[in-house]
Order: sequence, then structure tokens, then C-alpha cells
Amino acid sequence: MQVIIIVGGGIAGLSCALSLHQIGVPCRVYDAVPTLAPLGYGINLQPNAIRELTALGLGERLAAVGVLTQELAFYNKHGQLIWTEPRGKAAGYRWPQISISRGELHKVLLAAINERLGVQAVVTGHRLTSFEERAGKVIARFADPTGKPAGEVEGDILIGADGIHSAVRRHFYPGEKAVFDGYLHYRGIVEAPPYLTGASMVVVGHRHHRAIIYPVMKRPGGKMLINWLAYTKIPPGSPPLEAWDTAADKQACVDQYKGWTYPWLDVHSLFAATPAKDVLQLPNVDRDPIPRWSFGRVTLIGDAAHPMQPVGAQAGSQAVVDGRVLAAALMAEREPAAALTRYQDERIAAMNDMIIRNRNLGLEVILQQAEERAPNGFKHIHDVLTQQELESTALNFKKAGGFDVEAVNARDSFVELPT
Repeated sequence: MQVIIIVGGGIAGLSCALSLHQIGVPCRVYDAVPTLAPLGYGINLQPNAIRELTALGLGERLAAVGVLTQELAFYNKHGQLIWTEPRGKAAGYRWPQISISRGELHKVLLAAINERLGVQAVVTGHRLTSFEERAGKVIARFADPTGKPAGEVEGDILIGADGIHSAVRRHFYPGEKAVFDGYLHYRGIVEAPPYLTGASMVVVGHRHHRAIIYPVMKRPGGKMLINWLAYTKIPPGSPPLEAWDTAADKQACVDQYKGWTYPWLDVHSLFAATPAKDVLQLPNVDRDPIPRWSFGRVTLIGDAAHPMQPVGAQAGSQAVVDGRVLAAALMAEREPAAALTRYQDERIAAMNDMIIRNRNLGLEVILQQAEERAPNGFKHIHDVLTQQELESTALNFKKAGGFDVEAVNARDSFVELPT
């Protein structure tokens, strides 16, 4: 098999390249940016993703630069605990959940690419402009950062790992629009003292106004690098934002969270302490589920296949799993098109379901239920939500995403290498 063409050098593309290399399939990654730089704030990698990254030999590296998440806790806007559950190994998984800076994750993946595939395996400054299947091959054409043609590449398969604005997806679904729900999403990262267990991920508030906070790195002096996301409804009449991660009005964000000061964490002060340059904004968008990812010798993975709202820490983890399932399918099927169809059929139903679940808040739906039933707070959460409601909501979301304890612990990896 000739080189597989991977379009996109993010989490999906790089992890997929490592998986393909592991099974002996050559590949090359093409990205539009002139230089791949470690960018981005926090991300949570669930045990199902860490299982696969550990099978790639990266588990210890990731644990060394991230935080092994111990618990997930939900609070209402008054700071009252709604639900808490252990995470990672504390919950009985064989692998941890790791909260990590996207930049650090990207550095680990890129370093592994350079070590195993060589520095030539990632080609930057190449934006995909078109592609076609011809004589049993895929021909991809690229442009450089100035827009000038940068040549064409031939491969047996083309994998679109180019994110929510995927050019590969647009080829098959022209005119498709991103779905914007009217919410503004702020994000920031700041050095601060640890809170709760020191490795706790917390979600506070309700559908219309909430914050997600978790540490991603230990810092000198006992402090932590803490990642936060904050959601608030954009005022009527405000135009949707077109760009991701643009500079935000920090004070406008901070003002939205006055009074969010709790014994276990001062959320308002955490936001206020974040340097203005480190507060970004983006629209809360996704895309509608699509009926196909694979078309002949071309397929989609990660956000190109199933862009979803950032609920339940799913997008990055599922992107890693996509690449592993695809690699396993290539081992199982001789014909490229059959392998891509096999991969699609194993993943698409669950991921399309997850897109809709995330729109409906996923596990975070318990926040909205608590707000609707007890907007002024409660004496005990079981006066508002029963233990059975809480437990079943938590378990059903994990089962839907394929990262419940039984499903994850049932296997060592999607890719079973010959001994």
C-alpha cells in the first residue's frame, strides 16, 4: 500500500498517523499552517482514549505532563453539590482520565511522529484545495499559504482529519452550515492554588449560564495551571461570531460571574485573575449528523466527522478512538473502500447520537434539572433528583460514548497486533 494521505495535523490526524505506523501502513500528514505549534488550552482524555494512547506507548509521557483526574463534580449556581463521581482509575478503570493542555498533548504526539515516522512525515504549509479518485488512487491537490499551487499527492486512501471546517467534508456536503446555538463560549487558563482534591473537574451552573473548570498541569510552589470554560447566552441582536478563539472582552466575562464565590472555589476571582491576553471567545457551534463518512477511498475522522459541542469531555477522546478503529479496520479488510466502510459502520451511529446528546447537555443535563426544580437551591439534592436519576444519567452517557468501565476494561486496545 502506498502512502495514506492525512489532511490535518491536530489530535485526530497525528494520533491516526501513529496508529497507521504501528500497523505498518505508511502515511503522511498535511496541514495548512506554515509551522505546527503547540496551541490550545485544556482537554480531557477519557480512559478509552488513554487506553489507545497507552497502546501507542504514550501513556507515561502524557501522565507526566498532565493531571490524573480523580473526580467529576456538579454544582448548582449557589455552589451546592448535585453529583460527584470518581474518574479514571479511582472509578475502577484500568487506565486514568488525564486532563492536559492541548499544547502539551500536541507536543507529545508530534515528538512521537518525529521519532517513529521521521520529520518528513508531517508536511506544513499545504492547504487542501481539491481531490479526486482516479484509477484506484486518490489524488490530492494543495496550495501554499499564499494561495499558490503546492503540487499534488497520490495515495491509496485520503483521511480528512481537518476539523469542524473540514475541506474534505465540504467536498461531500457542499453548502453545509455550522449549527450555532446562540451561546458565547469563553475560555481561559491561569495559575492558581489547587481546589477540592487538587485533581477535580467541576461543572457549575445550568444550561444558560455555566462554567467548567479543571487543572491541567502542576506548577512550582504547589500551584496548578487551571483551565476554565464559561458559557453565557449572547444578547439578542448580537451577530454570531465567525472565528474561533478570538480575543475576548475579559471584563464582560468576569462580570457575568459575580457572586460565584464558594467555600470550595472562588470562581469569580479565578476568572478575574486570568491575564486578559489568555481569555478567548468562540461561538458554541457544532454540525448536524451526516449519513456517511466514507466515500470510496476517502473518509472522515474526529471533528471532521462528528463535530460536537464541548460537553462531557468527548471530542478529543473520540478523535483518538476513531483513528484506532480505522487502523483496526485496515488490518481486517484487504480492500481500502471496504476498510473505510467497516470503520464508519462501527463508529457513526454512536457518534451521531453523541452530537445530539451533547446538544441536550449530556451528563450535564442534571444541572438544568436541578435549576428548573430548585432555582433557589435545596436542603438535600435527593429532594430534587433521586439517586437513581443521578446514577442512571451518568451511566447512560458513558455507555453511549463507549467509555463505561465495563466497555473500556473489556479490551486492551482496538488494534490487536500479531505477536
